[in-house]
Amino acid sequence: MHRKFSAVLAALLVGVTAHASDSIPVAKPGKPVLLRGATVHTVSGADLPATDVLMRDGKIAAIGAKLAAPAGVTVVDVSGKHVYPGLISAVSGMGLTEHGSVRGSVDLAETGALNPNARAQPALNPDSDHIPVSRANGILTALSVPMGPSLLAGTSTLIRMDGWTWEDLTLRAAVALHIYWPSMAVNRDPGAAIAATAQERAIADNLRRLRDAFATARAYAKAREGAAARTDFDSRWEAMLPVLRGERAVFVHADERKQIEAAVAWAQAEKVKITIVGATEAWKVADLLKAHDIPVIVSPVLTLPLRREDPYDASYANPGKLSAAGVRFCIANDGSAEMGTMSDRNLPYQAAKAAAYGLPPAEALKSVTLYPAQLLGVAAELGSIEVGKRATVIVTTGDPLEVTTQVEQAYIDGARIDLSSRHTRLRDKYEKKYEQLKSGR
Repeated sequence: MHRKFSAVLAALLVGVTAHASDSIPVAKPGKPVLLRGATVHTVSGADLPATDVLMRDGKIAAIGAKLAAPAGVTVVDVSGKHVYPGLISAVSGMGLTEHGSVRGSVDLAETGALNPNARAQPALNPDSDHIPVSRANGILTALSVPMGPSLLAGTSTLIRMDGWTWEDLTLRAAVALHIYWPSMAVNRDPGAAIAATAQERAIADNLRRLRDAFATARAYAKAREGAAARTDFDSRWEAMLPVLRGERAVFVHADERKQIEAAVAWAQAEKVKITIVGATEAWKVADLLKAHDIPVIVSPVLTLPLRREDPYDASYANPGKLSAAGVRFCIANDGSAEMGTMSDRNLPYQAAKAAAYGLPPAEALKSVTLYPAQLLGVAAELGSIEVGKRATVIVTTGDPLEVTTQVEQAYIDGARIDLSSRHTRLRDKYEKKYEQLKSGR
């Protein structure tokens, strides 16, 4: 009896973790596609009414009114519609987690504090149901990020939201090394479970481990120099060599003001260029961030302030204040296992909330298109509609930051993507149920 129950339970768990999206990835584009007559929102320039976009060989080949249709082109009439660049999710667990309650389907983090050699790329699941759900709302590119609790969590990968394998998904195999800054807060309440001195000691120990890791990596790099170098290979420190050479970005996840200030001071001491991720209290240190030209990925906007004394709208107004201070920024979702992948489809509404609380609407659109492309190092390929860039665009009924707008078509590298998903299939299923109930069957 016990053996039979175990077998059934194992089968159920395998069924849950092995669930795959039914969406079929598209082949690479063959014939050119001409989108005819839409309002084209270039993002980097002016909006262009009644304009055509020609996509050929995965790139935007031409933009203009009444373009001549080349031989063999597929003409798609999108008159009255809007064409935007595909949205970019700059912090995500996309492809790294499926069911938060099933540990076997969550591959976001490694154990231990120092894992700079961990790579998101080979862990990507191209069959994730979250991919079609997110791209149905216009998110066509995402940064898959290794999560904490590690101090050095590993390297993120930029993905295109369509493909048979993780190799197909990959746009940039290694974008940034991710550091999760330890909390600097100390609970001095007399009833605290851990004494204040012990909390302070833990903070100091974590900061020391981070400094020691970079010192060890520098020593390792020096030992590896020259043809006659003699040192054992260590994958952890080998993974940090591109960071030390300035070839790979460093993203520091920090929300509290003290965390951000400490991270900026550390970066100056280490001579490392960083981007702050999370940044809930970045508005409090906007001048500091501007002075050191440190970009920020606000992740997310739709969250509560960290302190009771802060204004209720502190998080909503955060991007607007950063923009006014001249800080380079973009907007992303919360990339945690609990919230990140499930809410990627809500990325445009993060920007919309910021627009309602002080961020100019044009900047709000850029914050999920051009600005993330710039901060992720792919602005020459993505983020705006320009000749020569990737033909990764969406066709909508209106402003994608508006909840009522529908994404009617999506193209990744010029190939039209299936916008059906688990959500649309469930919608269709229960519409049938309603029809049956209405007809009395």
